[in-house]
Amino acid sequence: MSADPRAALSVLVSAFERHLEACAGRRGEDDPTVAAAYDDLVEAFEAYDGALYDATGEMTPFDIYADDAEEGDEEEDDDVDDDFDDDLYDADVESDEN
Repeated sequence: MSADPRAALSVLVSAFERHLEACAGRRGEDDPTVAAAYDDLVEAFEAYDGALYDATGEMTPFDIYADDAEEGDEEEDDDVDDDFDDDLYDADVESDEN
């Protein structure tokens, strides 16, 4: 069963609005309302992205980063960042030599 991307988009927009309201009315660092709105936003985005792909073969240009990145997968992300930084440094050195 494939969801209608237009209906999924409507749910996504509503999730963005609820997330904004929760963030604006946040009560403390670990407000459960913000956390719930965050989770709902992720779920709505994934549903929209899937419905869009099923209907059109296209995807959004966005990625959702999993919470498990905070639990130990950071090292993999750091390696990617380090490679990127090295490439920038190499480009700066080459341009200074010219």
